[in-house]
Amino acid sequence: MTTAAETRNWLELPLDVTASILSRIGAIEILNSAQNVCSLWRNICKDPLMWRSIDMHNLGDLWDMDYDLAKMCVHAVDRSCGHLLDINVEYFGTDALLLHISERSVHLKRLRIVSCYNISDEGLSTAALKLPFLEELEISYCSISKDALETIGRSCPLLKSFKFNVQGCRRFHLESDDEALAIAQTMPELRHLQLFGNKLTNDGLLAILNGCPHLEYLDLRQCFNVSLGGNLEKRCVERIKNLRRPNDSTHDYEFYTEVHDTGSSDEDYPSGISDIDFMSDDYDDYFEFSGDSDYDFGNGYDAVLFD
Repeated sequence: MTTAAETRNWLELPLDVTASILSRIGAIEILNSAQNVCSLWRNICKDPLMWRSIDMHNLGDLWDMDYDLAKMCVHAVDRSCGHLLDINVEYFGTDALLLHISERSVHLKRLRIVSCYNISDEGLSTAALKLPFLEELEISYCSISKDALETIGRSCPLLKSFKFNVQGCRRFHLESDDEALAIAQTMPELRHLQLFGNKLTNDGLLAILNGCPHLEYLDLRQCFNVSLGGNLEKRCVERIKNLRRPNDSTHDYEFYTEVHDTGSSDEDYPSGISDIDFMSDDYDDYFEFSGDSDYDFGNGYDAVLFD
């Protein structure tokens, strides 16, 4: 049984320890609850250095939330005061939000967007032009084409890690090397490349090997149009330290891996990691914020913040 002498008062923890603990719970929990616990935690959560990394991980059930993740994300970016280095946006990303992030985070090094169907080629390209220090980029289950990839490659010369993932498909007539060629022609400094479920062929793979001479990790799982063998496989084995082949196990892959075998056209939208529908709401109104005022995060939820 715990005695009074053994009881620890969390408010007596050193500030750096408290900040370290809070940083591990994620931006959504900080803004929705943790910062409201007491004035000390509120002050720590207002420190721009707390927002060098923003993780907006969620389960995609946006329709069932009492708050607006886009508004929260804008507030978190604003709190970073230009110190943001790493951000993860899932399901709710839009062109307007991405522009807001890029304009206020010129030193951003890592960007991850997952199942953000409201981010367009144009929106991503515009943001990329403002992110010259980007080193790691993940685009998973989004509707992005080679045009945006080319702009990213030309605008982000320091890019060393790129993940571009879709759901695997065994319909072999769906072949395209467009994205592989865009990567090969504009991302020569890549060390790490993941193309889960891509429609590239052996020609696209050969172009990547030629255009990305520093590549050390290559993930081709569920790239069923690639047929490794002969000289191509030999070159991959000699060049790539860590090679994941098309039929390798997906047990360590974080997303849904069921192979897509049916469909009516090449224009099927990329099946992502949940059953979330395309989002069509207009989020332009969330850019009315500025400064560090106490925000209403929407959907009837008023954040109770300490002064």
